[in-house]
Formats: sequence, structure tokens, C-alpha cells
Amino acid sequence: MKRPQLLIYIGIPILLLGAYFFFRETDKKTTVDNLLAEVREAPMAVDIHAPGELMARRSEKIKGPGGLRSVGLYQLTIANLVPEGTVVKEGQFVASLDRTEMDSKIKESQVEIDKILTQLDQAKIDTAIEMRGLRDQLINIRFSMKEKELSLELSKYEPQAVIQQAKLDLERAERDLNQLESKLLLTKEKSIAKIEEINASFRQQEIKLNRLEELQDKMTVTAPKPGMVIYTRDWNGKRQAGSQVSAWDPVIAELPDLSEMITKAYINEVDISKVMPGQKAKITIDAFPGKEFSGMVLTKANIGEQVRNFDTKVFEVIVLLNSIDSLLRPAMTTGISILVDSIPSSLQVPLEAIQVDSVSFVYRKTKGGITKQEVVTGPSNDISICIAAGLQSGDQVILNTPTNAEELGFMYLDSSAKKTAKEKVESELATRMKIQSDFSKTIKSEDRPTDDEGGTTVIFF
Repeated sequence: MKRPQLLIYIGIPILLLGAYFFFRETDKKTTVDNLLAEVREAPMAVDIHAPGELMARRSEKIKGPGGLRSVGLYQLTIANLVPEGTVVKEGQFVASLDRTEMDSKIKESQVEIDKILTQLDQAKIDTAIEMRGLRDQLINIRFSMKEKELSLELSKYEPQAVIQQAKLDLERAERDLNQLESKLLLTKEKSIAKIEEINASFRQQEIKLNRLEELQDKMTVTAPKPGMVIYTRDWNGKRQAGSQVSAWDPVIAELPDLSEMITKAYINEVDISKVMPGQKAKITIDAFPGKEFSGMVLTKANIGEQVRNFDTKVFEVIVLLNSIDSLLRPAMTTGISILVDSIPSSLQVPLEAIQVDSVSFVYRKTKGGITKQEVVTGPSNDISICIAAGLQSGDQVILNTPTNAEELGFMYLDSSAKKTAKEKVESELATRMKIQSDFSKTIKSEDRPTDDEGGTTVIFF
């Protein structure tokens, strides 16, 4: 047999065998790449997740001295503060405030009092000198009047012009006397008013000095009751040694009531409409993996705010823990999962199965192959999404995009059926939200923490 013919007889079977295994492997690869999921009917829970921070629902605020603004002090520095977590008894030392500015104010007040006393002495001396001068003038005018009266008496035998001149001189002297007496009275009243004004300034400074001395005694802050000291927080972080305490917010630390705990979280503006008081929640503690606590939403803020480390405006949400543990401490970071919707039964597919173009669709596997099936979707959670129309229980959908996706046919839903399905989804959602809204109104106002409860005002994550 010739060599070329031998190559043909041997080569063709080899090529055919290679092609068989090649297409077999390709078919296997296609099967592996197409990840299938079955449409199933089951209940669905829709949750919103957020980080939070644990705190006591109620706490006793440890404050610095009040009334600082009345003596011109608007900020004080914390000189010393016990470590956070220290357990103290009633009346035990908690913090001391820097006395430097207070001492300076006391010295200024003392100097001002000395200055006022000097002014008072000077005013008394000036008044005495002025009054003595006026009294001497009165004495001189009275002597002058007696002379005028005598002259008038002696001039009764003189010509009429002389008598008239003597009368005018006497009248002038009487007028001068009356004016000087009025001046003396006014000067006395003026001196009394001036001295009273100085005395008022003295009393004011004396009250200020007494107030400063009282506040100086309160620069050492003690615990109002037994408890565990927790640092308070503001926009600058924890208030600790070296931090400034404002006269408008003199809180230095807190003594939390650990019998009731809450966690404060911030929900983004997209999801906040789904959150309502009374909704159930699950709380996990980062420090204790595996521990989970049930809770209930107490309040949500009506106005959003810009909080550090959040790109958008967020709303404050307070969640009450239904039970506590002796290991729980304020300021522990938490994970919060709020149940915002619960659907008793619905068709569901994994979120990855939903594709969106101009409409929502899935890649559905049928006996005849793969098709693009339009669907009407409903609520979803982190894993699954509800299907209101387009699929049936037991159908299989592909989670990934098939390699021949562009060639697949599209199965559109009937417009009336599509509209009906959407209306049903919206109606059922509105019904569930109405039930939640009615229940949230039953949460008593006294169950909700006020600004004076629950620890700090601002939380950072």
C-alpha cells in the first residue's frame, strides 16, 4: 500500500475521534457554564441591614457646673477624667476641670471690686467737697440778704429811686438764695444717685465673685449615683481629658442604666420609608460572634441628616433590645437587621436570574431549549426576588448569561396579564404596609426615648 493512502486510512479515524471528544468536551463545558435554579414557592422576609452602636436606653448625665455663661465662661477644659468603664459610687470622683480660666476670672472680679471701692471713696470725697462749697455759699448769701434788708430799712427816708434800688437788691439776693438752695438739693440727689450706681456695680461684682467662688468649688465633678462611667460623644468624638466642655452642653460623662439597652443606627434615604416603629429586628454584637438578640424598632427620625462616613443623607433609627446580657456594654458596635416586609408565599428565583433590558426577563430552560422569558417582579431581599407573572413553580432559570444569548427568542407577556400582575403586587404591598402602619401607631409615646435618654446624641461608625 502506498504511503499517502496509508496516511489517509489512519488519519481520518484519528480526526473523527478527536472531533468527537472535542465536541463532547465543548458540550460538557456549556452544561457546566449554565448554572440552573428552580423556581420555587416559599415565604419571603425582606430585611434592611445597617451598622449600629449599643447604648443604654436611659442614663444619668454627669454634668459640669451650671451657670457658666452668667460669669462670662463659655468653655472649660477637662483636666482629668476617670477611665471609661470605671464603676463608681455616689459622690465618688469622676472628673476635674481646668481652673486656670476660673482663677483668672476671680482675680479680675477682685480687681474690679477694689476699683469700684476706690471710685466710691472718691465719689464720697467729691460730694462732700461740693456740698460744703454750696453750704458756704448759702451762708454768705444769707448774710448778704440781711445786709440788703438793713439797707432797705435805712433807705425809707431816701428818695424813691434809692428805695426802689434797695428793694431790687434784696429781691436779687432772695432769688440767688432760692437758686442756690435748689442747686444744693439737686447736687445732693445727684450725689446720692451716683453713689447708688457705684454701690450697684459693687453688688453686681460681689455677686459675680461669690458665684465664681461657688463654681470654683464645683470644678471637681462627682458621681450623682452609683454606676459605670461611659464617655459622652459629640462631633469631635469622645469627651476625655483635654476635651472642651461647652457652657451650653456641660455633659462630661454618663452613668447608663444597663437594664434596658437600645442600638442606634442610620438608614439611608432610599430605605427609610420602609422602616416603621414596631417592626421586628435582629441585633448581632460584633464583639460576640454567634450571639443574636431580638428587638423592635422604637423610633425613626422625620428629618435626614448628614453623618460622617455616609455619602448620602441618612435617618436615625432606634431599636430596643427585647433582652439583655451581662456582657453587653455601651459603645459596642452592632449589626441590625430590620424586618420591613413579610410575604406568606410567593414564587421566587435568585436575584442573579433577573436580567433587565427595556423589560425584566429571565433565561428559562425548556425542553425545546433556552428562551428569554419576560417576568413581572415583586419585592426582593438579599438573596431572592418574587415573581408575579411569567414563571411557574418548578420552572428552571439560568443564573448566568448563555453564550448564545443574542440568538435566543423572546417570550413577551400579555399586556393585560402584565398590568394585572403589577396591580396585584402593588395592592398586596399596600395592604401589608397599612397593617404595619396601623401597628406602629400603637407604640406608646412613653416607650420612645427622649433627648434626655439613651446616652449620646451623635454616633460615629
